[in-house]
Amino acid sequence: MAELYNTAAPKKAANLSVNSDLLRKTRDLNINLSATLERALKEELSKREAAQWVEENRAAIKSYNEFVEQHGCFGDEFREF
Repeated sequence: MAELYNTAAPKKAANLSVNSDLLRKTRDLNINLSATLERALKEELSKREAAQWVEENRAAIKSYNEFVEQHGCFGDEFREF
């Protein structure tokens, strides 16, 4: 499976607007904003790419499911569970 993103890419500064109370409270707790944002972006990217993959492969998934409904799964006759 291909990498989600290049983890070795250099860091780049970004200007963000954040709720001031949220920012104050996270700073009070010494929460690493950059690491937290990167983790959240990685999760969101992963979720969206998975959804995109499903959409792009919807026809194949439907076709496979119909085949399994009609013919069963390969090896069903050998399954003991």
